[in-house]
Amino acid sequence: MLNIEKEVATMRQMTTEELRKMYLEVFSEATNNRNRQWLIKRIAWRMQANEEGDLSVRARQRAAELANDANLLMNAPGSRSRKKSKVAPARSKRATASNQQVDVLLSGMELQRTYKGRAISVEVLDIGFSYNGEYFKSLTAVAQAITGKHWNGFHFFNLRNGDGK
Repeated sequence: MLNIEKEVATMRQMTTEELRKMYLEVFSEATNNRNRQWLIKRIAWRMQANEEGDLSVRARQRAAELANDANLLMNAPGSRSRKKSKVAPARSKRATASNQQVDVLLSGMELQRTYKGRAISVEVLDIGFSYNGEYFKSLTAVAQAITGKHWNGFHFFNLRNGDGK
């Protein structure tokens, strides 16, 4: 029978390299991690799982259900292709300064907002934004040009839900 407390006490006396070798034995794969606490916890967890058994079938099924419902990022950030749409969106689309959620900004959309009594209008381009005849790579850059301060562009144009999402 495994005495996990005794094993953890023994591991606390080991060097980091000894822990890494033990990790290799327990997991059958090497690790680049050199954090002693993390190594001890992971090794102890695996030893305990090997001794007492892993997750039940029911727990694995529930985890799979939760993962299926999760909003997972399927592409790495910045890896989205920048293909032009074959059908150009209507130029009359507008995102007004209200607490609505805008998931996608389409080329041709016009973002409007009033800032310090001034009506602000920004056009969404295929790659970037146009404000006062100037090109900007991001909404944040537009907001900074307007206010002179760093603002999150989506926040500045109220393109998030009222709860901050």
